[in-house]
Amino acid sequence: MGDVLAYEAELLGLVREYLDYAEFEETVKVFTKECKIKGKPLPKPGSVSSRDSNALPVQKDLLTAFENGEQEVFFQLWEEHISSSVRDNEPVAQKLEFYLHVYFAIYLFKHTTGKPNKAELEERFSPFKTYLETKAAALSQNTEFLPFYALPFVMNPMVHPSFKELFQDSWTLDLRTRLEKFLCLTLKARQTPRLLTLFKENGQCNKEMLQHLHQQLVESEHRTMTYLKRFNKMQADYHNLIGVTAELVDSLEATVNGKMITPEYLQSVCVRLFSNQMRQSVAHSIDFTRPGTGYYSMSPCDDGYASTMLRASLASVKLQDVPLLPSLDYEKLKKDLIAGNDRLKAFLLQALRWRLTTSYPGEQRDTVLQAYISNDLLDCHSNCQKTVLILLHSKSEVVRQYMARLINAFASMAEGRVYLSQNPTLLQMLEERLKAEDKDSLTWENVLGALQKFSLRRALQSTMIKDGLIYWLVDVLTDTDCLSDYTLEYSVALLMNLCLRRAGKKMCARIANHVLKVLSDLLGHENHEIQPYVNGALYSILDIPSIREEARAMGMEEILRCFIKERNAEMIRQIEFIIKQLNSEEPLNDSIISDDEEEEEDVEDHDIMEADLNRGEVLQPQLGELAGEKLLTTEYLGIMTHTPKTKKKLFCGVHQSIDEPLQRPVTPGYHRTVYLMQPVLQEVRTAPFLETRLSHC
Repeated sequence: MGDVLAYEAELLGLVREYLDYAEFEETVKVFTKECKIKGKPLPKPGSVSSRDSNALPVQKDLLTAFENGEQEVFFQLWEEHISSSVRDNEPVAQKLEFYLHVYFAIYLFKHTTGKPNKAELEERFSPFKTYLETKAAALSQNTEFLPFYALPFVMNPMVHPSFKELFQDSWTLDLRTRLEKFLCLTLKARQTPRLLTLFKENGQCNKEMLQHLHQQLVESEHRTMTYLKRFNKMQADYHNLIGVTAELVDSLEATVNGKMITPEYLQSVCVRLFSNQMRQSVAHSIDFTRPGTGYYSMSPCDDGYASTMLRASLASVKLQDVPLLPSLDYEKLKKDLIAGNDRLKAFLLQALRWRLTTSYPGEQRDTVLQAYISNDLLDCHSNCQKTVLILLHSKSEVVRQYMARLINAFASMAEGRVYLSQNPTLLQMLEERLKAEDKDSLTWENVLGALQKFSLRRALQSTMIKDGLIYWLVDVLTDTDCLSDYTLEYSVALLMNLCLRRAGKKMCARIANHVLKVLSDLLGHENHEIQPYVNGALYSILDIPSIREEARAMGMEEILRCFIKERNAEMIRQIEFIIKQLNSEEPLNDSIISDDEEEEEDVEDHDIMEADLNRGEVLQPQLGELAGEKLLTTEYLGIMTHTPKTKKKLFCGVHQSIDEPLQRPVTPGYHRTVYLMQPVLQEVRTAPFLETRLSHC
């Protein structure tokens, strides 16, 4: 209370000053009266708060200079005290300034007895001419001001019909009144009360601090995602390397005992060794049948010591067992996901996603996914009207977003895609959300990401093509400025996957010009991550003769050759394949079996859990709220029912050279991982140390 009393007079003065400024006249009277009754100290209002325009010294000086015809003094004060933003942008100020220049130009004619001498007139009209040629040049288009541009060249403006009015006292009086009113409003507006100044300065300071903190948060999230990607890759490589090394040690021991090691076995080991970084073509490129790499026996006396030491060293590097996560009460979970409040739903969806995305790749993650699937977490097998999937249509944007994120995480796993594809309505729901959500929302991004991963499965591909998703994608890609890097990359990759099917190509043939225009524009996009998908889509649809004909008509070959100069060696070779396809005369073979009758396995890439799945979290727990794994294990702990499950080996597609355009459906996450590793793998393939090691296996 003492602090308040110490500054009470100054605070009351600030309030009084602001009320005066805002012209709360009655309020000021009541405020002053009450302060007097209560004996509160109230400073007398200063001259700054006075509304009497004549009390402002600057205003008085300007009016004095006006009346005395002191042109130089007046405009010096005018430019000093009237801000340039007002003078240059406000029409009222521009108009007033124009007539002020006119007033000072003719001042001598009105206040000099007889005719002014030529030198004095020149001195008066010279600033006016300069003004007309510079600042007032833009006003010459206005018919109101146009006649005055002839004023400096009229010998006697007092008798000229166009300028007679300027020499009447009423015109001068009207101009002075307008000037006085303008100065009163403008100069008063500049006398900002201290209370308002304090508020503005404090608000601006807080705003700048919030912006700075937000920028730091964004940078920290970016670094976290980068480190998480590196950590996951190193961990997966470490697990794989330990397993392969243990097998090689066993093989080494077998050779000591005289058993044979076949080239096929060595080849399978190398495929496993590089399974997450290279295509099978790399392993096939190594010749295991040359001397020294095939059937080879070791003598115990030659390398027994080395074998013993190697096994001893590996024994100290045992792979730590990754613990299984606690089981959950899925019935209670699903009940709260359907009937709980929106905030609880969002926290549960977030926690379930985090459990899947942050688990260790391999046994732990596979077990989490299997638990979700076996308990039908998303009600993909349910026939009830109200299921968990209904959250995609929630009124809460956060719930919709977090539901889309969870579905996208499921779709990142091959077995998750199999599970999701068993619900006949999910694809339609996702397509509806894709067309309903804002393109700059994270909900839209995650729905798009899930659909792109769905396009690895042939049945879902066919449905998306029939639903006209190709037309929709082409329209979206017409304007890429509003798309983030993620949405752009996944949109183009989804379009390519659909265009690889014969039905998709025929859809493109109906809008050939539009599709080719969009793809040719994307060839020059600054985001080079999309180039493999643009190339793949182009190469695929040019299989249709009518599209080839349309492409030739629009000069596609010239467009492609322009981009050859700006691309790396791999992209150049891909473009050359596209040009070759463009110039092909091969007719469309309608006798080929249709897509629906083909019996080809679904293309399932390796599981890629993107760091983007956890990007830009909008939900943060408040004090005392549970979130993440703590929420699940505190409120939804179940009986231990899940057991480790050996993940079945999935078909990993037919791999191709990076020199050719993509001809198999892929996801951007997996393709990026493989594509970026190619230069490193080329070095590994030809490294002398690898050749030496293989020759002694």
